Amino acid sequence: MNHRMLHCTGAVLAAAFCAGMLSACSPEDKPENAPKAGNEAAVQDLLSQIKARGTITIAMEGTWSPWTYHDKDGKLTGFDVALGQKIADKIGVKANFVEGKWDGLLAGLDAGRYDLMINGVGITKERAQAYSFSEPYAYDRVAVIVNGDRTDIRTMQDLRGKTTANTISSTYAETAERYGARVTGVDDLNQTFELLRAGRIDATLNSEVTYVDYTRAHPESGIKIALFAPEAGEIGIPLKKGQQSESLRQVVNDVIAEMKNSGELAKISVQFFGIDITKK
Repeated sequence: MNHRMLHCTGAVLAAAFCAGMLSACSPEDKPENAPKAGNEAAVQDLLSQIKARGTITIAMEGTWSPWTYHDKDGKLTGFDVALGQKIADKIGVKANFVEGKWDGLLAGLDAGRYDLMINGVGITKERAQAYSFSEPYAYDRVAVIVNGDRTDIRTMQDLRGKTTANTISSTYAETAERYGARVTGVDDLNQTFELLRAGRIDATLNSEVTYVDYTRAHPESGIKIALFAPEAGEIGIPLKKGQQSESLRQVVNDVIAEMKNSGELAKISVQFFGIDITKK
């Protein structure tokens, strides 16, 4: 008799014993109250897969300095790259950074091509319904950026009827549209600033730190911040929705908490942005 038959025979005898002596079988002994095998494995599925393959695949643009970009030697670097490396180190695997255009990154997360997307992703109600987010690791002050000779945009209401440029699904585009602007879709940040400097759009909404980084690299650009949006956005790391991602999300949250508590996250922020954007 093999092990499977022994197991089935034992189960039948146990059931017969309980049927004959109800007083000896408590409700806790009933099969439906027993732990369901496989639940814990399902919860840890994504993290287990990552450990088994020895790599974690992290999606980012690679063109959005200083979040994710290439330095003068062509090496991928940035605030989000440093954070992604820390997460990989915590798990004990190699970080596999995959670059792509913004609009395709979340779709790749949905399809399971990426384990994480670390790219300064703003946490919105709509995204929170579609993805599981980490705790915020940064806070983004949104600047309305214009050419230096513009004086007609002084309030958010002045954006009504104006043209702006952003990647279409970004929170910056959503904010611009909420105030009545017409948003031109672009592929990346460089294209946004090219349109602005050429006078083909009236303004662009983007991160304050991105503006600081761009003007530091292009002091001749002649652009300026006209004003700031009234609210600061929370930045988090989206994961595919579902229980299979929960153990990985916990690891990500642990890394963020540890880096905040040690001061390392603030240090990396100052390194790349020149200011600490890790506190609300």
